[in-house]
Amino acid sequence: MSVSVYYSARRAEPLTGAESAAVERVVAAHAESFPYDDEESLYLYGLGGDGDQDDEIVAGSTKLPIDPGRWMPVIAHVLDSVTELRRAVGGAEWHVHADDVDVPWDEKEGYALPGMRDAALIAELGSLCDTPDEQGG
Repeated sequence: MSVSVYYSARRAEPLTGAESAAVERVVAAHAESFPYDDEESLYLYGLGGDGDQDDEIVAGSTKLPIDPGRWMPVIAHVLDSVTELRRAVGGAEWHVHADDVDVPWDEKEGYALPGMRDAALIAELGSLCDTPDEQGG
């Protein structure tokens, strides 16, 4: 069973040129700093919006790794990037969720889930896979 983090933004007006450039910068910075070359990272499949039929101006998802020890680092990295996207695109209604669980927004912290930066929890999740075969490799 796989779990994904989904993110989207809606508003009546399409992205401006400056907003599109800011989104591209966030995506490029995310790709450069993503911790795992062999995992799915921030993936935008919708960008722009024409303001006529569909008011979705940003849409994407990230499939979480099979290895539980990588879940929290990937979640933290993706949610930090989506926080940057939200701050770069004003006046939009955002929806961020991991399958059926909404990820809350906090003006100060951005998007976050409890424990996503907890080193002990990350280590515990990592210990769930004892062999390379269980880790997918």
